[in-house]
Amino acid sequence: MYLKDHYKILELAPSATLQDIKKAYRKLAQQYHPDKNNDAYSEASFAAIKEAYETLTNPVKKNQYLQERWYNRATNNTNTEQLITPVNILKQALEFEKYTSTLDVFRMDDESLYEYMNELLDDATLSKLQQFNEVEVNQQIMLTLIKPIRFLKYEKATLITAKLSKLTGNNTQSLSLINNTLQKIQQKEKWESRKWIVVLFITLAICLLIKLVAD
Repeated sequence: MYLKDHYKILELAPSATLQDIKKAYRKLAQQYHPDKNNDAYSEASFAAIKEAYETLTNPVKKNQYLQERWYNRATNNTNTEQLITPVNILKQALEFEKYTSTLDVFRMDDESLYEYMNELLDDATLSKLQQFNEVEVNQQIMLTLIKPIRFLKYEKATLITAKLSKLTGNNTQSLSLINNTLQKIQQKEKWESRKWIVVLFITLAICLLIKLVAD
């Protein structure tokens, strides 16, 4: 489970008091406020700062957050959710591609791979990536994630490629690559579903040949 580190976002230690939290929020909110910064990175940072402040200053939300934080540490899960920026999503995509490159194609779980990719490219993330409009980084994300798609079934691959298409910016080469990848998956699936017929035909042909030779 990924959990945002609200204390780290506010540049505070977990022992921070309510006054410390309010002081840190005022300082960072002023620094990253959209009215003073006309860029998507500041907007993403401001949203995270606001969420951290609202969580840590609300007794109910804070209690729930601290329980989740404790559980993550108790289960040795040190992963924390990062800001949605093109660079951070690219890092996650590269880590995922590196992991899938080591998988045994006969033992891998395509459902888990699909769920991870679908979550990584959810609507909120795609919207943010389009908002940042960093064409080259978005292109690299697409090129990185198109590789693990070969492990998915055609139906799931279709859903993921539809998401990747939103990162191409109507680049014809990228769209062509996505379509070609999808076609290969479809062709492979058709072959997998029909190869038993070929095997049966070959087996019958061998049996017939042996019979003819024996006669």
